Amino acid sequence: MAKKKRKKRSIQSKSRPNSRIFHGLGALFIFGVLYFGYIYYNSHFVTPWQSSSDKAGFASVVDNYAEDVQKAAAAFNLPYPYLMSLIQLECSGRKPAGDRFEPHVFRRLQAVRDGKRKNYENITPSHLANASDAALKNLATSWGPFQLMGYKCILLDVQIRDIRGDRGVYHGVNWINITYGDRLRRGEYKNCFHMHNTGRTYPRVGLPTTHDPQYVPRGLAGISRYQLNSETNNAR
Repeated sequence: MAKKKRKKRSIQSKSRPNSRIFHGLGALFIFGVLYFGYIYYNSHFVTPWQSSSDKAGFASVVDNYAEDVQKAAAAFNLPYPYLMSLIQLECSGRKPAGDRFEPHVFRRLQAVRDGKRKNYENITPSHLANASDAALKNLATSWGPFQLMGYKCILLDVQIRDIRGDRGVYHGVNWINITYGDRLRRGEYKNCFHMHNTGRTYPRVGLPTTHDPQYVPRGLAGISRYQLNSETNNAR
């Protein structure tokens, strides 16, 4: 009898490692499902706390920019709700909008100026001849209500003071019109939000590559709010 008991315990002891491996793999699978579910939700839907924050900033965008955006939207035949939602994403309706220095852009512009890189987007060494590091820092900083990078001024043939000044909305909408205005007029809002933030259309496969995973869904949600605001103003 004693031998049989020892044999039974031996069989049980062998099964325990297998059981631990099974439970470990199961826990890992569940964690993976939850993690990727969170990533998917976060990049396709607006979280309640972010929605509350965006709604709170709605009044600032309207008070500070509605009049200028209406004029620019009419001048370039672009949708007012998209432009207003974009301003909320980029500067939260603040006026002045503020600025943000991008070190990685600065390094790439340095490389172009120094002949170590052929170009950065449409910027070539001829555009940056004799440019100081201080000048490159301004070109590597985003400005104005649409937070355009300073080097975009070269395409627009304007100065940085223009995109961050009183005509910032006009110049920003002009850049949007040149860059992806046709897509915007066709109502490709998802692509347009993604292009403004990354320079590329929304990926057909995989997740968005925006700095904020909720950038696109927040923008799309904002369009509905500003569309209603536009209709209300037109009804007055």
